[in-house]
Amino acid sequence: MSIDPSLKTRNALARHRNVLSRAERVTVLKDEERWSEGDSLLGLPKVAHRKAGAGKKAKGPEAKAEEEATNAAAE
Repeated sequence: MSIDPSLKTRNALARHRNVLSRAERVTVLKDEERWSEGDSLLGLPKVAHRKAGAGKKAKGPEAKAEEEATNAAAE
């Protein structure tokens, strides 16, 4: 049974994937200087592909001023 189009995610291809294609693995190995031209494409070493966590959003100047005021009032 197929999924209704309204239930599909928009960025289905942009999400985190645990398995990399061979070309993606080669680029990661090149960046880490673990692969050079002429090496075999078969039997590539494993590559750790970690999901990047979202950082905290930066606070605006007004939010910082309010936070400082509440901290000063609490002391």
